[in-house]
Amino acid sequence: MTGTSEQELLPRGELAADVLPAAARLLGCTVEADTPEGPVAVRLVEVEAYRGADDPASHSFRGRTPRNEVMFGPPGFLYVYFVYGMHFCANITCLDDGDAGAVLLRAGEVTSDLGAARARRPTARRDADLARGPARLASLLGLGREHNGLDVTDPASPVRLLAGPPVDPATIRRGPRVGVVAAVDLPWRFWLDGSPAVSQYRPGKVRDRSVTLRPK
Repeated sequence: MTGTSEQELLPRGELAADVLPAAARLLGCTVEADTPEGPVAVRLVEVEAYRGADDPASHSFRGRTPRNEVMFGPPGFLYVYFVYGMHFCANITCLDDGDAGAVLLRAGEVTSDLGAARARRPTARRDADLARGPARLASLLGLGREHNGLDVTDPASPVRLLAGPPVDPATIRRGPRVGVVAAVDLPWRFWLDGSPAVSQYRPGKVRDRSVTLRPK
């Protein structure tokens, strides 16, 4: 392993599951990345599940494309995409190879050296904001397009998924996903109750697909 953590990697087999149990399992796990400032690690406290053909909010809903190919497996790989022309967001694939599914990493608590984390995100007003939200989390860990397709279960990978002890189910909360414009009511967002790093919920705006007819 290239980092300094003594935690064990999460076995790939634990991610070869449906997106909902995989999302719950990722809570409490640690994502560790090698950055120019040194290893930076976050304990995941908020995630969102996205599935394939039955989830219209998923990038894989309309089938395999060059952009979403990583979502189709195998499990345990990073799916990184660019959003709003400004930010990267990171997911970890799950389900069996060939079945599209991934879990968005929404927020985490820094467990590594805070000095390195603060140097990477000097505009954060408080430590709880360092990885609060998917774009901040990806920025803190230095994740970009070049990390798309990385195996986070490989000890030689520059980004690694470390197993944490399973969290107490009583501390897990569920609700709708943030900002989606389809399947807006599915409770596929999971977070740990009481963590100050959990991001604020913002409902998406459902697109109006109706056509206004002009009078002739």
